[in-house]
Amino acid sequence: MRDNPISATIDFEGTGVQHGYLRLPYSRNDSAWGAIQIPVTQVKNGDGPSALLTGGNHGDEYEGPLALVELAQTLQAKDVTGRVIIIPFMNQPAFAAGTRVSPLDGVNMNRSFPGRPDGTPTQKIADYFQRVLLPMADVVLDFHSGGKTLDFLPFAACHTLEDADQQARCRAARDAFNAPFSVEMREIDALGMYDDAAEAMGKTFVTTELGGGGTATPETAQIARKGVRNLLIHAGILEGRPVTAPSRVLSQDDDRCFHVTNQGGLVDFNVTLGQTVAEGDLIARLWDGQLTGAPPREIRAQMGGIVIARHHPGLAQPGDCLAVLATELT
Repeated sequence: MRDNPISATIDFEGTGVQHGYLRLPYSRNDSAWGAIQIPVTQVKNGDGPSALLTGGNHGDEYEGPLALVELAQTLQAKDVTGRVIIIPFMNQPAFAAGTRVSPLDGVNMNRSFPGRPDGTPTQKIADYFQRVLLPMADVVLDFHSGGKTLDFLPFAACHTLEDADQQARCRAARDAFNAPFSVEMREIDALGMYDDAAEAMGKTFVTTELGGGGTATPETAQIARKGVRNLLIHAGILEGRPVTAPSRVLSQDDDRCFHVTNQGGLVDFNVTLGQTVAEGDLIARLWDGQLTGAPPREIRAQMGGIVIARHHPGLAQPGDCLAVLATELT
């Protein structure tokens, strides 16, 4: 397999605080010998675990980037035992455009793994993470939120894994992050995900969904800032006491948790985030946006549970996921 064309302007074996770029050559109309530059910070001191922290996997999700740019600016080498690699804008072209997928190739970073060194820009970035960055890491945190098309209860998540020891590590790391909700997460489309790439290497992996609607709030940004420091303390990279509060543990153990519409229209929700519903309860009505006088289509709960995500904004297309449920573990 050919080498990846990305080069780092920092030395991953070096100590101290380094700020630089992951530089991907990208020839285009306005810059024949141009490059995509993905900011990266490494803080390394002594012997200890390595953490890889990423935001901006999708370019319209902002809690992770906010937490990580602040961490990159404030974290000092003397406070670290081990190594912290911080990449606030993993999919830099998508982040710069404020879009979920890259405007350069229309590719979703989080469905591109293991990537290709001779592929599109997004595939090349994924390949670099797969072959260079993930092997360095012991703990991986990838921040997500709902972007412009979903809104979530703020939660940290791990996945159900075949390896019981790895599952326990991931669950403990998720709980250490200490979001208001902690979820055993089921993916609607897991093929090619960064999550799977990290977990297949045996890494301790944590992800989040922190709000949405294409913006961040003071509350969700603070959850991200607190959570990343808690996780680094849990990993033994930072010293100190974690800041914790009660977290409700939820599980997605059934595909019926996803509520998908077969037709588009104007969404008239009957439930709010965090609301408990019973099987058969009305979740939303979908009104035809092309005519009047027609009755709405009803979307009813396929199972009982708590509403952890809902569609955003108010118009839906055929095939959109309108709502996601989870059950509470006591």
